[in-house]
Amino acid sequence: MEYRKLGKTGYEVAAVSFGAWAIGGSWGDVDDADSMAALNAAVDAGINFFDTADVYGDGRSERLLARLKQERSEEIIIATKAGRRLDPHVASGYNRENLTAFVERSLKNLDTDTLDLVQLHCPPTEVYYMPDTFEVMDDLVKAGKIKHYGVSVEKVEEALKAIEYPGVKTVQIIFNIFRQRPAGLFFEQAKKKEIGILARVPLASGLLTGKMTKATKFEDDDHRKFNRHGEAFDRGETFAGVDYETGLEAVTELEKLVPPGASMPQFALRWILMFDAVTCAIPGAKRPSQVQDNAAAADLPPLSAETMQQVEQIYNQQIRRLVHHYW
Repeated sequence: MEYRKLGKTGYEVAAVSFGAWAIGGSWGDVDDADSMAALNAAVDAGINFFDTADVYGDGRSERLLARLKQERSEEIIIATKAGRRLDPHVASGYNRENLTAFVERSLKNLDTDTLDLVQLHCPPTEVYYMPDTFEVMDDLVKAGKIKHYGVSVEKVEEALKAIEYPGVKTVQIIFNIFRQRPAGLFFEQAKKKEIGILARVPLASGLLTGKMTKATKFEDDDHRKFNRHGEAFDRGETFAGVDYETGLEAVTELEKLVPPGASMPQFALRWILMFDAVTCAIPGAKRPSQVQDNAAAADLPPLSAETMQQVEQIYNQQIRRLVHHYW
């Protein structure tokens, strides 16, 4: 496993880490025993960084990670998120009272005295223009409730605004073969300011695994069925905002570029790691086999310049118009 510096946090984290949305919910049926097996497989593979949120299964994901920390002796760094418990989810809700309550709840779920990293959870754009919110986060650090904080964003513009605040150490943003815009101005500015970057939705909700077809069925409680057009939350969270059938066609072309001995998911993750601004990709997994396959991507040799150009060409021809200027 390769390890990379997470901005100015002092953490060195696995280049392929673990996204814990799927073990909380909204991805179809999931069993806690399977989830714990997947989490333990991650630690066995050298993964030391786990990304979760207080709303994943209403705390279920956080509580599973607390169990993992109790059962393992290895260093385990947990990043959680706060804000999406607001109903309605409005900018004014990102205030001292609510954020403090959310942090206290996560401290309880994770059975700890201090949270390693807390990220504002895709707040409305207006929040990035509210310095008081970031002062609250600074105060939570001073109070010892959290060690570091960052943001999870929907848009490049939000990421650029967020890193103007000196307390922001990390930015989590959708970045994958189907969402390439962050690699421009944002990565350039983030590197200058030593911001840790977490690449979320790295496999485009499974589209980039190459395992889906037009006949693939999704369960009613799977966001890949109920949020294709943004019915429940930002549509960019589901299949990275790409039309499903168009995505399948692009994957057919991408599969021709996969190096011998590698899987399509590994290829998609290795592509992300070609960008040195990225600290880690955080694919989800519900089974040990998925974790092991994902983790092995960090050990693949670098992709050739020709392959990177071919990926960019497929993006420009088939995907760019669907996503580039929306996020």
